[in-house]
Amino acid sequence: MSGVMGVTQHGRTYRLDLADPTLREWECVVLHSDPADGLVLDRSAFYPGGGGQPPDHGVLLWQGVQTRIVGTRKGDDLYLLPAEGDPLPPVGTTVVGALEDERRSLLMRTHSGLHVLCGVVFRDFGALVTGGSMEPGEARMDFNLPEVPADFKARLEELVNAEVVADRQVTTRVLHRDDALALPDIIRTATNLIPPEETEVRIVDIVGLDVQADGGTHVASTKQIGHLQVVKVESKGKANRRVRVRLG
Repeated sequence: MSGVMGVTQHGRTYRLDLADPTLREWECVVLHSDPADGLVLDRSAFYPGGGGQPPDHGVLLWQGVQTRIVGTRKGDDLYLLPAEGDPLPPVGTTVVGALEDERRSLLMRTHSGLHVLCGVVFRDFGALVTGGSMEPGEARMDFNLPEVPADFKARLEELVNAEVVADRQVTTRVLHRDDALALPDIIRTATNLIPPEETEVRIVDIVGLDVQADGGTHVASTKQIGHLQVVKVESKGKANRRVRVRLG
């Protein structure tokens, strides 16, 4: 396992969310506890947010008490932000962390769905991503697509769901920066968003469809995404098309 920031370790926190995206409950120890800047755990499955994917919510359970976690903040450490007024476990306390399963599961399905969308649009329409955002179960993605075929919306939904039904495996691996950047079409955004100080890059591969640098959590196969509905296609400027999708 690598100790590089952001891949499996962030500061003092081992990132269980990247080691096992199916994990929802775990035991850990509090390393830092402060109402102003939050809590730091030695091991955490809370996805901290980033790459368009919002942070996880959940609770820490300790000595019969519950601390709700409503957000995160990245600094030299990975800080979990408690709900206002909730009691904080002191440093050294062993706690049980638990994620809000429905939110995380929906975000994993949504995020993997966006990679399928991205892969299909790149393969069949040659367009790169210019932006995007997601909430649990719905998302939007912007593409550099000057010419849009007449039946684009219906065709896109059909093509995307053909890939979902194909049950393609979704795998992740970590590569050295140079090896990652040597992969063809690894950067699917119009600009390279990998920070220059990152020496290792996490790759998410929807086998046979889409390979890209990504730090988020994903389902194990495309079938787990479920039906993806293309809700709307909008023009945002001369060459920019915004595609809104929702899980069926």
